[in-house]
Amino acid sequence: MDFIGRTPEQLSNPDQWKIAGRWAAFELYSPETNPFRLIQALGDSPADCIRQLQSRGLDPKKYEFVILKPPLPR
Repeated sequence: MDFIGRTPEQLSNPDQWKIAGRWAAFELYSPETNPFRLIQALGDSPADCIRQLQSRGLDPKKYEFVILKPPLPR
């Protein structure tokens, strides 16, 4: 399943478990862009995310890199 362009919170519980422990890149907030919290890259390390962003012509300096946690119990 492709998780790029989706928000982690809107993923199903099984999908959240699939990506738990991986790194995700999210566009940094600025008043000019006001980005949604969408996964723009997903990898085993920040370096993986940076390579993915660069391959799409995106500037990694405009992204934050976060390790995704497992979903909370409901």
